[in-house]
Amino acid sequence: MTMPRPSAPALASSRARLGAAALAAAGVLFLLYPLVRPWADETTMDGARAMASAAWVASHLFAMVGFILASLGLLALHLVLDRRFTLPAAVVTWLGAGLTLPYYGAEDFGLNAIAVRVVREHEASLIDLVDQFRYAPVAITTFAVGLALLGVGAVIAAVAVWRSGVLHRWSAVPLAAGFALFIPQFFGTPAMRIAHGALTAVGGLWLAAELWRAGRAQDGAAG
Repeated sequence: MTMPRPSAPALASSRARLGAAALAAAGVLFLLYPLVRPWADETTMDGARAMASAAWVASHLFAMVGFILASLGLLALHLVLDRRFTLPAAVVTWLGAGLTLPYYGAEDFGLNAIAVRVVREHEASLIDLVDQFRYAPVAITTFAVGLALLGVGAVIAAVAVWRSGVLHRWSAVPLAAGFALFIPQFFGTPAMRIAHGALTAVGGLWLAAELWRAGRAQDGAAG
């Protein structure tokens, strides 16, 4: 017996809902990232204790998962809207996430391992390894390029949403602003970085709500 294939509206609805869930989760994770991250002068033993903590590992892991989910959300946006700019937005975002994640992994797990040893052995001189790790030329370059591509991809997605006539015109703008500001926010105060997390969360949740609404509309079409 051949199982009936889901209709095109039903498939679009499913994609919209999955994309909405991914974007909503990404938004929440980008807010938790600066909220959970311990803040301390990282050239001191207090900074080493912060980097050695479980909160350090968890917060950076939140950001890494957030980048993955945001990329999946923009893929769903393309599958739902299928406009001129949606595929380039998804592809550029994937490339950006791919270049960004290795650095975040090093920041999370590598610096944590160094800091654990600093704290355990009370060897403050090892703290110098943190900047050597962070500012290695290839590492910092791929990180910067990756974050820049994430910003470009989110801006392209915002343009596609603005022109789509399907989702609210402004619904992708806060997320695009959050991704475009990812590099500048690293130079801000903890409060500014938390505010950036809140902006990105609003962006993810708003675009998620619009995608969910589009999915419900597709349900109506399938009915």
